[in-house]
Amino acid sequence: MEAIFNESVYYGVVWTMLGLAVVVFFALHFVTAGYGMMYDRRWGPTVGNRPGWVLMEAPAWVAMLLLWLLSPRSHSAAPIVMASLFLLHYFQRSFIFPFLIKGKSRMPVCIILMGVTFNLVNAYMIGGWIFYVSPPDLYTLSWLTTPQFIIGTLIFFLGMGLNIHSDHVIRSLRAPGDTRHYIPRRGMYRYVSSGNYFGELVEWTGYAILTWSLGGVAFVAWTFSNLAPRARSIHQRYIREFGEEYRSMNTKYIIPFIY
Repeated sequence: MEAIFNESVYYGVVWTMLGLAVVVFFALHFVTAGYGMMYDRRWGPTVGNRPGWVLMEAPAWVAMLLLWLLSPRSHSAAPIVMASLFLLHYFQRSFIFPFLIKGKSRMPVCIILMGVTFNLVNAYMIGGWIFYVSPPDLYTLSWLTTPQFIIGTLIFFLGMGLNIHSDHVIRSLRAPGDTRHYIPRRGMYRYVSSGNYFGELVEWTGYAILTWSLGGVAFVAWTFSNLAPRARSIHQRYIREFGEEYRSMNTKYIIPFIY
């Protein structure tokens, strides 16, 4: 563990991820990941959406749990609370969200593998900082009463609520057996094409604030670099399908009134 969480190794990974986030943001304007609404058979072998989401998201939950249990700081209150918030998000994404999915959509195996890699690196950046790299006297019990922890936690839960509600709005668009696309109009979809992505971006922004960490900032950067181009693609897809009906809503891609 000492070699893996050597401070220079850790910061090397974090700074590399920050740099790659910029590259990925621009690259994804030219390549659209072929899953969900943008499913494309050219991405190769597939599995069902439900097992695909479990396989992609669960490794982050397992990795954070192991980083917690194997850490010499495993009984410290503040790190436990922060790790629990991370685990709460990934429990919902790994073991609840997939089983609420309607229909029989497919997910490419290569997308799952890329997602697993992304999630494991993020677990390393977050869990590595909280339980191994951060100064031993930083996350004491008093951290839980600091302004950044309180404000960040409120933003985190706001984002989680927006994300879960937005997913519910999308699921509610179709009756059983229906495969058509509809314009989502409730909740954050009045302002952006991808309300669920906006919620996730808010959620991880809150997490970066409550941990006050560079790893948290890198996670937010990667969240934006992955989701913003996809939100743009979804926006363009809606315009192709619904034309002026969708244009008249004047929605942005992922950040209300801005982008």
